[in-house]
Amino acid sequence: MKDRITPEFLRAIPKSDLHLHLDGSLRLTTLIELAREAKVKLPSFSESGLRKLVFKETYKDLPDYLHGFMYTCAVLSDLENLSRAAQELIEDNAAEGVRYIEVRFAPQLHVTSTTSVRDVVRAVAAGLAAGAKAHNASKAVASGQDLPFHFGMILCAMRRFKKGMSPYFADMLRLMEHAPKDEIYAAASLELARAGVELAQEGLPVVGFDLAGEEAGYPPADHWKAYQYAHNHFMRKTVHAGEAYGPESIWQAITQCHANRIGHGTFLFAEDMIQDPKVENRKKYVEDLANYLANQRIGLEVCVTSNLQTIPSLTSLAKHPVRRMLDHGLSVSLCTDNRLISNTTVTREMELVCEHAKVTLDELKRLVIAGFKGAFFPGSFAEKRAFVGAVVARYDALERRHLPAAKS
Repeated sequence: MKDRITPEFLRAIPKSDLHLHLDGSLRLTTLIELAREAKVKLPSFSESGLRKLVFKETYKDLPDYLHGFMYTCAVLSDLENLSRAAQELIEDNAAEGVRYIEVRFAPQLHVTSTTSVRDVVRAVAAGLAAGAKAHNASKAVASGQDLPFHFGMILCAMRRFKKGMSPYFADMLRLMEHAPKDEIYAAASLELARAGVELAQEGLPVVGFDLAGEEAGYPPADHWKAYQYAHNHFMRKTVHAGEAYGPESIWQAITQCHANRIGHGTFLFAEDMIQDPKVENRKKYVEDLANYLANQRIGLEVCVTSNLQTIPSLTSLAKHPVRRMLDHGLSVSLCTDNRLISNTTVTREMELVCEHAKVTLDELKRLVIAGFKGAFFPGSFAEKRAFVGAVVARYDALERRHLPAAKS
């Protein structure tokens, strides 16, 4: 690793994860246990078997990658299971030095005939709170030798859905059966935005609104009303954009959805993917877009392992644009996307980027701090600033301990 950045140092430093899907990040042992209890049939009931058949290191295409969600979502329709998965997610992150996460999930996907969106969000919040409480009650945190754990929740609307995905979606499609599909999808996202604002006003740590799902053919502008509602009520916004579609989707997320951050942004520099015939100078378009993102400090939630697993054209990390993003001064945070599906951790993402993108020690520090600064922190700005300050102090102390000669 460049500048003698060691794996031990990366494990020790405080980290964040701003793009983390709950249903893609279960413990494999928990999935097996819950599947047995709920009589959900898995391709295998051993960890090795599931790693071989479902949750692999590499996938042949996006459908292959998404296949695993069929099993994780099947066990997450129970509120207790949701709480448990959320608590264990905090525990797993805390164990590898992560001290802030934003857990995103689609509450409408987990609704049953006896539960509501609000029930689902409250269950996840309870689990996250329990996990953070255990860490924050430790002697190390009390003595100031370790940082407290903070978290937020991001509610995901779906770009499109089918009735078989959940009773909520089935009811929505039935009640609006004569409406165009894009209007039905937009109505569901607006309803979720309203629920998110209401829950945040109740004091739950709902810190952001997101749009996930199939990108091509389902533009973020279709969900303008939901994003405008979130925006009008001071909720922060992120959008999955530039992951399967070109730079125009990123610009649309900013201008139509008021995005504070962009999920992935992998095709930010893909001039050949621009479709608007009015764009005559494509190179200038992507440069202007990159400069706008940098100047406005609109963060990019970069998930390199996930991108390599789902984008066929990315045959190696050398082709990933993260190096170019850093060279443009963009606010980049490294994220896992799905800890189980992608078989990764924040530490592993950092190791990969440090090695393959030739990240310097100064760049690593900026990457780490960008994650905390770009957070949709659930407290006040003063509280967030104090937390970021504590993170910087902790990082500096660990750098002196682990890399005493790094800058000599």
